[in-house]
Amino acid sequence: MNATPATATPRETAAPAEGAPQRLLQRLILPFESSPDIVPLYIEAADARSGATGSALGLGGGSDHARRTAPEGPASHATVQAQVDISELSERHSVSIPARSMRSFGTYFNAFPASYWRRWTPVRAVRLSVRTAGTGHLVVMRSTARGSLQRYESRDVSGSGVEVFDLPLTAFGDGGWYWFDAYAGGEDLAILDAEWSADADLARTEGSFSISMTTMNKVEYCLENIRTVSEDADLRGLLDVMYVIDQGADRLNDHAEELAPLQEALGAQLQIIEQGNIGGSGGFSRGMYEAATAGTSTYVINCDDDIVIEPESLIRMMTFADFATRPTLVGAHMFDLNNRSVLHTFGEVVDPWRIQPAVAIPEGTTGHDFATEPLRSTPWLHRRADVDYNGWWSCLIPTETVRAIGLSLPVFIKWDDAEYGLRAKQAGYPTVSLPGAGVWHMSWVDKDDLVGWQAYFHERNRIITALLHSPYDRGGRVVKESQFLDVKHLISMQYYTEAGRLLAQKDVLEGPEALHPSIGTKLPEIRAMASAFDDAAMKKDPDLYPPIHVDKPPRKGRPFSEPRRLLLPAWTAKTLAKQLLAPPKPRAEENPQAAIPHLDAKWWRLSAYDSALVSNAEGTQVSWYKRDPRQVREMLTEALSTHLALYRGWNALRDRYREASARITSFDAWQQTFAENPAPVRERDRAGESATAPGDGGSAA
Repeated sequence: MNATPATATPRETAAPAEGAPQRLLQRLILPFESSPDIVPLYIEAADARSGATGSALGLGGGSDHARRTAPEGPASHATVQAQVDISELSERHSVSIPARSMRSFGTYFNAFPASYWRRWTPVRAVRLSVRTAGTGHLVVMRSTARGSLQRYESRDVSGSGVEVFDLPLTAFGDGGWYWFDAYAGGEDLAILDAEWSADADLARTEGSFSISMTTMNKVEYCLENIRTVSEDADLRGLLDVMYVIDQGADRLNDHAEELAPLQEALGAQLQIIEQGNIGGSGGFSRGMYEAATAGTSTYVINCDDDIVIEPESLIRMMTFADFATRPTLVGAHMFDLNNRSVLHTFGEVVDPWRIQPAVAIPEGTTGHDFATEPLRSTPWLHRRADVDYNGWWSCLIPTETVRAIGLSLPVFIKWDDAEYGLRAKQAGYPTVSLPGAGVWHMSWVDKDDLVGWQAYFHERNRIITALLHSPYDRGGRVVKESQFLDVKHLISMQYYTEAGRLLAQKDVLEGPEALHPSIGTKLPEIRAMASAFDDAAMKKDPDLYPPIHVDKPPRKGRPFSEPRRLLLPAWTAKTLAKQLLAPPKPRAEENPQAAIPHLDAKWWRLSAYDSALVSNAEGTQVSWYKRDPRQVREMLTEALSTHLALYRGWNALRDRYREASARITSFDAWQQTFAENPAPVRERDRAGESATAPGDGGSAA
């Protein structure tokens, strides 16, 4: 990736025509990689129509009602549009528009998220400066929170010059964007650059940042991200240190040939710290600890290792944080690494009744594809999404916040980012998921981490989050829903998953004092349990198992279906009676009764079998599930006991966790955990095959 030199540094902009000195907020960018699947995020080649319908009184306007009544076709939302020819996109900050055509910059990375600047900063007016060469027409557009598109101002352009538009933010209370469209005349029109700026003295600070990137055996991804940072001069001008916390067996320092030139290029800006595998919470906490104690950085940006970074995103996140009225966590959105025009989610909150993630905009969708539904034509994307947290695939945290509320909970993985956002919000540090700041990450839509070893961490950490943050008596629905999930896993013959969940419930009851001591040992303990369960054993091909044999086909050949809500109590009672008492058919122990794809492996379908082959979410392996009434009886009894203990002891347990929260997230507690979990000494280290000793390249905890 080779960055084209910018026309201005990230903190400066061209001299304004008049008024106060300006600071650059956002600049026009085009993709480094001119790949068709990401072009729609930067530039579009067609007009769009608003998808907003309904009244202004809340009786429509982007709601389900609006979508049901809106006509199909371009007037309601765009389908696949004519895309910009990727051969036009050879520059980072400029583009030539062919004669008699138009280009829109009302896109994810180039529209200006006016409502976010209106809500979270003191900025009340922005300046758009567009430098052009050639003859054509510029149209500045804006949208409302309902997604209505409105022309704000238009001008003819000719020759070479800079057009300056002063744009108020007063009308963006609930949502809305600014952008501009450009139309070429009888000859090509060049957009040489475009900048959004504001009065520099409105910024609360002028900061710098460090990066905390946690990695485990993903050397190729990690090296590529280090390379991206090293090659972007603007980004490096704001970067203090990129801390890479290496917790794997295959370590970056084992790849000296690839790492050496990057280390030489970055110098002290790259520090690799090796430590034992204490999970994402341990890795991110180490980077946060280093950045907060070094005393240089205003912010630390937590980043996953297996992402593809849009470098401008990190600059925008820091700029927004500089202008924020108060110290604010600023997160980037996550796009699907394997389907790069698809946005995973536009913003997340935690449902306080269930303690489950939920979308921040009720009518919003997950997995939104900008290639088929552009920003301009999708009404709900014009509402501002106010969030509780941002995923740590990329999230900026003020070091002031880290010093005030501590580091992550010592929970290894899962819920660490959500809990931190809730804790920060309670302490007066809000989170903003900033449009126009995005990274690409492997989507978990095609994964199922609620089954298998990760189920332990989901269950334990969700309950702990409820104990710490639920506003409801006895955690709202959490205990009841947890019991329902236990039943579903048991009747689905997922006994390894259930064993992990039961262990999680018992560990919660032990209290917060066990979290730090077990952070480096809990994963090996859970994985060691797998050998006792058939559903945890996997093979790569169903033909490696005995052939399918069915004693009795479904009644009248009908497929199994989910029981209706009104019939669910009777169905559950009948199913549990079978699971608890009826012995499996003898032949089911020798031959599976069915082969069930992961997408069809629902609890109400699996419960109908005594044994079945079930594929995993990735489609790479197959397990043989076998019904075991003894397991069901023992595990159900244990689940009832732990949930009764959770329900009865909730208030006392809640008080214990809340009293311990500051202590277990403190720098002192984590410092001890870092010291107790050094990078393991491997055989190659003992043999002298690696010249790097554990901990080299980073400061000692």
